[in-house]
Amino acid sequence: MFGLREGSSCFPRVPLGVNVGLACVDGIIAVLAFTQLIRIHSRNSQHGWTRQKVFHLLIGITNTGSFIYFILTLIAACKAWLCWSFSCGFVAMALPGILLCAAFLLLLSFWVDLCHQATDEEEDDEEKSFLEALLEKSFNRPSSSTADSRRTCLPFRLIHVGSRQKIVIWVTVVLFLFMMTFSVLIWIGMGKNSIDSSTVAQVYVDIFAVAMLILGGALACYGLLLCLKMRKVRSERASSDFWKVAGLATVSVLCFTSSAFVALFSNIPMLYHWRDLYIDGVYTSLLLILYYFIGSSVPSAFLLWVMRELPAMPVTNTREESTTVTFIRDHSPAVHQPQRWTAVTSSQNPVSRGSPI
Repeated sequence: MFGLREGSSCFPRVPLGVNVGLACVDGIIAVLAFTQLIRIHSRNSQHGWTRQKVFHLLIGITNTGSFIYFILTLIAACKAWLCWSFSCGFVAMALPGILLCAAFLLLLSFWVDLCHQATDEEEDDEEKSFLEALLEKSFNRPSSSTADSRRTCLPFRLIHVGSRQKIVIWVTVVLFLFMMTFSVLIWIGMGKNSIDSSTVAQVYVDIFAVAMLILGGALACYGLLLCLKMRKVRSERASSDFWKVAGLATVSVLCFTSSAFVALFSNIPMLYHWRDLYIDGVYTSLLLILYYFIGSSVPSAFLLWVMRELPAMPVTNTREESTTVTFIRDHSPAVHQPQRWTAVTSSQNPVSRGSPI
């Protein structure tokens, strides 16, 4: 339906410009995500992998993958790479989507934790607000000082993952294996057999689109539950968190729904399969923007904006020294001099604040 003109090997100007623009947007988001990740880690490196760091890492890798996909798709179309129009292009197209899905599945798992916090035996500590629960809580188990001293040479601590987060990891692994299975079928379809590579890829795209529709609906439902819980809290921080949760839920459901419908009713995700498609410049460009920019770049950027706050700097325990000034009267029997006062300063050991002394 959409694709390259017969006898042409490169994209028309309008889709070419859109692909370059989308690559630039994803590249900027990736740079911002990794830069913010470095800043966050420099502030609380002793906390190990926090939720905020994991989100920035996932968003950074997702948009880096999308950037590579757009650039290589243009090069492959002009150079007529046979592999890219089959399994290689399929993997490059599908992998960023899986990582984006993993990021928002992780967000959903934390929202489920917050909604069921009262009955969840795994969450022992009380979170003060949504942002503290979402951003500041670490994945690490509480460890002894001996274990901490052994990890001083490591940049990150070992990760403790909750039960719902383990489900997210397993779902992501299953999606990855599912995608690799389809890529193998597409590769086999390159030969002389009954497997149609484009049909196999379209089946994967449709299944993944339905999964993103379900994810958007789940985020909308649990976002609504969180908002109803936070409306009962009368504070400025709760009000700010309320709008951030509402914004995340709204952006997620709108963006994922729009991209899913584009995937279900057009061949836009199959644009890497340039040999069998025909491109209508303006129409294809609008659908590209709707599928990639609205469906991927906007929710990624919005998630980064919600988590833009840097953690507080660690407080160093400074020892307060108490200083005693003693005045000594100097009596000299041999020489009659005026009385002299000598100030002698002595430093005492620091005394704890709770000490009665």
